[in-house]
Amino acid sequence: MSYVNDPIGDLLTRMRNAQNARKATCSAPHSKMKLQLCELLKKEGWIADVKVTGDAPKQDIEVTFDPEKQLLLSRVSKPGRRVYAKSEELKPILRGYGIAVLTTSEGIMTDADARRKKIGGEVLCTIA
Repeated sequence: MSYVNDPIGDLLTRMRNAQNARKATCSAPHSKMKLQLCELLKKEGWIADVKVTGDAPKQDIEVTFDPEKQLLLSRVSKPGRRVYAKSEELKPILRGYGIAVLTTSEGIMTDADARRKKIGGEVLCTIA
């Protein structure tokens, strides 16, 4: 059994590799935070679908990509260097065409939502 130090980074790398290999889907081990991140990406229109497969102790998250979108995923906050930002410090990604995903006291949200609610948090990743 392999152990991953950075599960969010592992999910983003799996998604990046699957898209570069022109796969329609990819799967990753299940966790609540990864599921919330994928559901946020689905709600924002970056991926087509996300679902949980498998039985309770060993579940996977299956991500279905939108065929017209090529995602540019990059991890910002890493286990060795956490990046936190106040709501005033959050700038639009790619002039508003991309999003930054933050984990805040009110859950996982995009940078635009965090600016609107005037709350900061840890910047997990950027998607363009």
